[in-house]
Amino acid sequence: MTRCPFHPAAHDQEGKLIPPRPKGRAKRASALVKLMFGRTNLFSALNDKLYRGWLGESNLLVHKAFLVNQPDLVRKVLVDEVMDYPKSPVMRRALEPLLGRSVFLTNGALWQRQRRMIDPAFVGGKVRQVFGVMRECADDMAARFEQAATGEPVEIDPEMTHVTADVIFRTLFSVPIAQQDAQQVFEAFGRYQRAAPFASLRSLLGLGSVKRNSAFDTAGKDIRALLLPFIERRQAEIEAGTAPDDLATGILTTADPETGHRFDAEEMLDQVAIFFLAGHETSATALTWALYLIAMDADVQARMRTEAREVLGDRPIEFADLRQLSFTRDVFREAMRLYPPVPFFVRRATKASVMRDRKIPVGSSVILAPWYLQRHERLWENPHRFDPDRWASENGKERARDAYIPFSIGARVCPGAAFALQEGVIILAELMRRFSFEPVAGHEPVPVMQVTLRAGNGVLLKLRKLDEETA
Repeated sequence: MTRCPFHPAAHDQEGKLIPPRPKGRAKRASALVKLMFGRTNLFSALNDKLYRGWLGESNLLVHKAFLVNQPDLVRKVLVDEVMDYPKSPVMRRALEPLLGRSVFLTNGALWQRQRRMIDPAFVGGKVRQVFGVMRECADDMAARFEQAATGEPVEIDPEMTHVTADVIFRTLFSVPIAQQDAQQVFEAFGRYQRAAPFASLRSLLGLGSVKRNSAFDTAGKDIRALLLPFIERRQAEIEAGTAPDDLATGILTTADPETGHRFDAEEMLDQVAIFFLAGHETSATALTWALYLIAMDADVQARMRTEAREVLGDRPIEFADLRQLSFTRDVFREAMRLYPPVPFFVRRATKASVMRDRKIPVGSSVILAPWYLQRHERLWENPHRFDPDRWASENGKERARDAYIPFSIGARVCPGAAFALQEGVIILAELMRRFSFEPVAGHEPVPVMQVTLRAGNGVLLKLRKLDEETA
């Protein structure tokens, strides 16, 4: 990977951590320059003024794009007038090889029908029902970490991919993911992620998409090929009356209350692909960045460890413990504020409007950017600082309501938001009470916009078992 300009980690005057972030451009750039720089890292093509601006405008080759960074305008696009701003074809072209016609990409009547069939799987006590699965996966992850806890650098990204893929496999299909499958998933997602941003940028600039049968398509097909046998097996189990009561069974047996339609295998594959992407890839990204931040801040790590040991002791974590792990939850929320797994949402304006005295023509791309909104220098106090305590402050509470959208908001909010938060707290609490994490000297992760916000050069950390360290 070409090394991109970035602000290295530092500490402010109060000694608080300012973690690394990419350097944007200091002035406006042409569409050609954006393509050139954005192919390596999209952040390098964007202007640093977006950290303070309310509405950015860019003239692309064939249309205009507007980056909306003002809370009331973000709400206008995502909540108040959501049907006038459907998902953009840019996102579809970048994600279709993997997600097909999943609920994440569709619009209009098809999207509404899909949500009617999917949403029941996430309501009521369903999140509590998967608690035991998450705990089992966290225990298995800790056992793997014990083998790696030698004080030598460990690549954290594939480890977090393994545990979150395991959670989603067991939740969907009631079976653990094998080590070989986990590695295949990590490698295939890596290939897909490296190609997707370039496809998105080409589409955004009106240059067309990447050619078919490319490595981009192949990686998407590889991931779908891993998932399809599980779906076909589950359909057979449902017909035979032997299917377990899990997420896949719930979705496959739920009929649209208006049409009676049920998902067939290909339709279900599209939905499972987005559950897999949203349920493991985004969570893996968030947890990877969270562990990096924790390793960089000894005080935060010590407080998390104290909380985990006081709440849990030596016994297994229980569902009722989650409320008491409040600092752990705030650390995870802060990690997603600084490093939102999906840094940009792209919508398409289907009617003309005016925002801040600027005309938004029909067909314009309207971009919502959690990366900039959640670091906005006019909204947040010390926005680039890693500060889990901010969530107890008045500023943090206010911004949580109007400038914090890691799961989006409104009708298209991620249905698995509560699922992801529960998973993150369980995994971090288990790790904190068993291991210590340290940064690797000379290695600094560089945030890169891919499908999710990955570290382009990976995240390396040293970890040690606490019983050995304190013996």
